[in-house]
Amino acid sequence: MQLRPWARRRPGRRTRVSVVVPVYDVEQYLAECLDSVLAQASRQLELEVLVVDDGSPDGSGAIADEYAARDPRVRVVHTENRGLGAARNEGLRHVTGEVLAFADSDDVVPPGAYAVLLGQLARTGSDLVTGSVARWEDGGLAEPPWMRRLHAQRGASTIEEHPELLGDVFAWNKLYRRDFWESAGLSWPEGVRYEDQPTTTEAFLRARRFAVVPEVVYHWRIRHDGSSITQQRSSLTDLRDRWTTKRMALVSVEAHGSAEVLRVFRDRVLAGDLHRYFDELPGCPDDWWELLHAGVVELWGDRSLTHSGLTPAYRLVGWLVEQGRREDAAAVVEHVRAHRGPLPRVRTAAGPRIDVPVIDLDTVAPAALELRPHEV
Repeated sequence: MQLRPWARRRPGRRTRVSVVVPVYDVEQYLAECLDSVLAQASRQLELEVLVVDDGSPDGSGAIADEYAARDPRVRVVHTENRGLGAARNEGLRHVTGEVLAFADSDDVVPPGAYAVLLGQLARTGSDLVTGSVARWEDGGLAEPPWMRRLHAQRGASTIEEHPELLGDVFAWNKLYRRDFWESAGLSWPEGVRYEDQPTTTEAFLRARRFAVVPEVVYHWRIRHDGSSITQQRSSLTDLRDRWTTKRMALVSVEAHGSAEVLRVFRDRVLAGDLHRYFDELPGCPDDWWELLHAGVVELWGDRSLTHSGLTPAYRLVGWLVEQGRREDAAAVVEHVRAHRGPLPRVRTAAGPRIDVPVIDLDTVAPAALELRPHEV
């Protein structure tokens, strides 16, 4: 295996990792984030931390300047507010390292994370490396089971060998070789939320090989103060942006040209977070419903969500949304909430299926009700 020049360096020569940290309205979290990033230095790597103050209205910019004044590894760029994607791209214009990383300013990088990632990147000669994450919520850390599954095997792969890794859509649990990033023409979409997915999708598709480690390399803070975009799914702006970034990612996968990668992406990845939008159906405004219905039909109209990796109840909801059955879809969501657990299973001549007494199941396609072997 041919290693990149920086991976062949003599012992004692460290690789510079440039970490871009966009900052906006995070003065209560920023110091903890920067401290965790600055603690990543090791015998293998040296750090360059590029903080982009994205026109923050609070004291975040001043905090960043204080760090830069006492630590030469930190530099700060102050800009007008243009959003997360633009801030990351601005940071990339100033970095000098051979390896790129991104950290959101309200999160934390656990000790030794970058050393683990960099070691795997060097050993495998890959273009990028990714590790698992833990949700940091209510004072506790929990690794999502699906992230644990995606990162279970340490090693290197291609997208044809591991297409489901396209579901690892996060910017910040990865290291990217800078020469790969630039030669692939990668950047973050600007002016849209959920900007991570189009770029990480393109990175996985363009990589000759990507490396995986099972360690948790990032602590993702879940905020409940209403400021997180993931708490705003009931807004039209959020849903429009989500459809936009899903389309962008789908276009990249289609252009890649692998039928199997496309199938896995549409069924296992693209549909992955739809249940969170379906939860907003009861009482949703008419224009939000129309946008949801239109997006589902556009993206899955020729391949129903009954093929997706959603849970049985949400596959049913997805099919009802496809059919334009708004009231029935909302009724199933409310039933799922009230039931607080897996829906009852019944056996029929056609096989086991879920039982949902709040709608007329005789009017539902059997595929929208059936259970898979591992779900029985």
